[in-house]
Amino acid sequence: MNTSDFDYDLPADRIAQEAIEPRDAARVLIASSLDDIAFRDIASLFEPGDCLVVNTTRVRHARLRGTREDTGGGIEVLLTRRFDATRWEAMLRPSRRLRMHAAVRVGDRIATLLTDPVDGVATIAIEPSDGFEDFLDTVGVVPLPPYFHGNLPDPERYQTIFARQTGSAAAPTAALHFTEGVVASLLRKGVVFAEVELRIGLDTFRPMVVDVVSDHTMHTEEIVVGDEAVRIINGTRAAGGRIIAVGTTVARTLESVADVNGRIGAYTGSTGLFITPGYDVRIVDGLLTNFHAPRTTLLVMIGALMGDRWRVAYDHAIAHGFRFLSFGDAMYIEVDR
Repeated sequence: MNTSDFDYDLPADRIAQEAIEPRDAARVLIASSLDDIAFRDIASLFEPGDCLVVNTTRVRHARLRGTREDTGGGIEVLLTRRFDATRWEAMLRPSRRLRMHAAVRVGDRIATLLTDPVDGVATIAIEPSDGFEDFLDTVGVVPLPPYFHGNLPDPERYQTIFARQTGSAAAPTAALHFTEGVVASLLRKGVVFAEVELRIGLDTFRPMVVDVVSDHTMHTEEIVVGDEAVRIINGTRAAGGRIIAVGTTVARTLESVADVNGRIGAYTGSTGLFITPGYDVRIVDGLLTNFHAPRTTLLVMIGALMGDRWRVAYDHAIAHGFRFLSFGDAMYIEVDR
């Protein structure tokens, strides 16, 4: 299929440029009926015994300002994935004149390019030391999406209430709408929660640039599915409850570890799963998600889960004033399996 099959006209005034307050005042479009409710009322969508699975990743202060050691020119370094104690995948801007072995000073440290940049992405090494996350917290900033031009006075607004393990270059935005009150209403309904982790990386930032979807190289991301999540999710499935993924990151995580019978096992490692139309969904029964940008792998996943109906839902959302992308509104999709 063509990448253009996942293109649509997104008016600039539909891209949310502020974080709505309170968080749970966002709207939810119910894809099956095109009705909508306030996010604070999502307990009405679920039944006792259903399981909502959330991503506990926390956004790293991964955007750094640096200067080239040779010219003194400014360079922005966005750390998108950690390989080991010193090596990172990074997006560099501007990158046109950068080459392997170039050195960039970031704070009191030197970042050295280990590869030539390709489409602005290179492997770099940063001088190691104890307390590296503290270093990032001091010199770096939370990397807000490039299409967000508004003001976010409190960087914690770009963290979910479930965020604990620092490791992502972006937030799992479907969970930004949750409040303690929403969680309490779901628990009262008899809905259970399970936690997994996917450390969000490069594909969140970049549209597909190939003409054919199958030619896109999906970057791997690190995931963690622990024993407690396995117990809760498999127990829900055995009891006839539904598995609801809170965000595309959770859907990708669960589908990466599910067997053909819809059961999961504990896993720590990487996933390169690219969910495209024709994919045989194994475990996800429903998805809470935001509205995604054109020509992205996230929108391709939506197409895999709901078919061409995604266009009807997106057209409706644009026409009826829904807010799109990271700080926008949400959609609930029931997955046909």
